Amino acid sequence: MTTGRPTKYKEEFVEQVYKLCLLGHTDKELAVFFDISESTLYKWKQDYLEFSEALKNGKEIADGNIAVSFYQRAKGYEHPEEKVFNNQGEILTHQTTKHYPPDSSACLSWLKNRQPDKWRDKSEVDNKLSGEVKSTIDTSKLKEVVKEVLAEDDC
Repeated sequence: MTTGRPTKYKEEFVEQVYKLCLLGHTDKELAVFFDISESTLYKWKQDYLEFSEALKNGKEIADGNIAVSFYQRAKGYEHPEEKVFNNQGEILTHQTTKHYPPDSSACLSWLKNRQPDKWRDKSEVDNKLSGEVKSTIDTSKLKEVVKEVLAEDDC
């Protein structure tokens, strides 16, 4: 027989957690919503299969919807649209197609995540040197050029 505080968990939390996850809530935000600690949320995931499945399914659907939208934004898309006009007090409508061009930032983000070896920002540099590195900058010529530029600005 276990002793301790009774759980705050209720069956209606299954539907609530599913809907909250569809809206993009994180585990931290879920814990705040249910007025529990994050560790209690993790315990609920272990102890209540329906709760855990609802949370997982809600997050997967939300992430999938965002992935589809992001993909569409990256490649460009179009959709039907109804334009509404006011012509001397008379309301007129016209069906048209709204076009959205590909978004280069979304394309690059997609490629960086899907093919990081080809598209990452960082390049690896081998900083192991064999031998001595010497700098051969002739500062006397640099001083002459600076004096010439300054002299031209005085004109």
